[in-house]
Amino acid sequence: MQTEAIGYTFGRQALPMLWDYIEMNPIEHTGGWADTINSIFTNIDHLSQIPSLPLITSERQGFGATHASATRLPYPDAFFDAILTDPPYYDNVPYSYLSDFFYVWLKRAVGHLYPDLFSTPLTPKAGEIVAYSNGEGGFEAGKRFFEEQLALSFREMQRVLKPGGVAVIVYAHKSTAGWETVINALLDSGLVVNAAWPLNTEMESRLRANESAALASSIYIVARKAERQGVGLYPQVRAELRQHMERRLQRLWEEGIGGADFFIAAIGSGIEVFGRYEQVIDMEGNVIRADALLDEVRTLATDFAVRQILHNGFAAEISDRARFYVLWRWNFGEARVPFDEARKLAQSCGLDLSEEWARHGGMVKKEQEFIRLLGPHQRDLDDLAAGRDLIDVLHHALRLWEKSERSALIQRLTESGYGASEAFYRVAQAISECLPLESKEKKLLDGLLTGRSRLQEEVRQARLL
Repeated sequence: MQTEAIGYTFGRQALPMLWDYIEMNPIEHTGGWADTINSIFTNIDHLSQIPSLPLITSERQGFGATHASATRLPYPDAFFDAILTDPPYYDNVPYSYLSDFFYVWLKRAVGHLYPDLFSTPLTPKAGEIVAYSNGEGGFEAGKRFFEEQLALSFREMQRVLKPGGVAVIVYAHKSTAGWETVINALLDSGLVVNAAWPLNTEMESRLRANESAALASSIYIVARKAERQGVGLYPQVRAELRQHMERRLQRLWEEGIGGADFFIAAIGSGIEVFGRYEQVIDMEGNVIRADALLDEVRTLATDFAVRQILHNGFAAEISDRARFYVLWRWNFGEARVPFDEARKLAQSCGLDLSEEWARHGGMVKKEQEFIRLLGPHQRDLDDLAAGRDLIDVLHHALRLWEKSERSALIQRLTESGYGASEAFYRVAQAISECLPLESKEKKLLDGLLTGRSRLQEEVRQARLL
């Protein structure tokens, strides 16, 4: 903090502890009691000038505001030209519980004016479309409830849209489970997805982004009420998806979309292909749902990202473990990640994550339900000396460079064969570019790469001896 000021209770989507109390000088000219009261009066005056809007009821249609469930909209068929909605993000935010903070005061202040809206002691929660609404049934029940209710909402949107009408759906959630539900709901709604693009909507400096792989953008999914194609066979749709994804991923890369946002934007692009069909089935007649789509999109996005990060030409020369390490640093940086997300990234690289953390001297560490990727300074030196994979050799080389053990460094690079490999240095450069300036691993990488030419020459001479 650089200033002493009154803090806000809701600096984020939670009720955090405030470490100090308000202590105002009532006679101070700036920031005192008079300023505070004037600010409140100014806001009340501004709000009072907003024209009142007539409520819309099922008996009287018009423009204005209404209060209704998203699953039972009080409008006739084909009523709207466009709909813009920002549905709940799975289980990200406890909306109704946060609303209780305001509800109890609003009920006292204006409850007698709107008795139908303030008839309960706290905000109603049973019908809230969030994944935690059905807590008694556990995770799967909550997920199922969210998907079913979201699908009903999307079908209502499709019903009240005019033919050719546009629906824009804003969504942001980095977990696969969160995306599976919204994709399945969209596929079941009858809406045809035409486009999906990420827009930067979050501040990088927010508290949520600290020590996490938080998203910086939201995905805007654009859909229309239009006729869909019939049943699509998965081999055909998969080939179509690959062609479409190559074009869209290239565009996303050129737009500067990176890290976790790149993979989320790729999911949005994949929906465009699947959403054209009434149903997608495999050759045995099984319906293909969002989980298969996400697996395919993740694999395509992984392959594309590795090629781009390594500037093409070297992606095929590195091991699965090296691919995983590069993608983790690019996608998550040094943050720890929920197990399921880490597992799926490993799976897209051909790795079994449980085998990697069970491996003696492996590069991942399990911390309860989270996974952390270990840097060179976090791994055992003896384990690194015995490793043969590119990442193990790179980490060992960084530790030897840090300790100024030049002869041991040259010997390690020579015996492993990586000292003369362009892919080895390209991987090191790619990892460095993914890390923040204050990262210890980045400093080690940059130090090693600064003397790259000399290293390669010494390795060449050592091989001649």
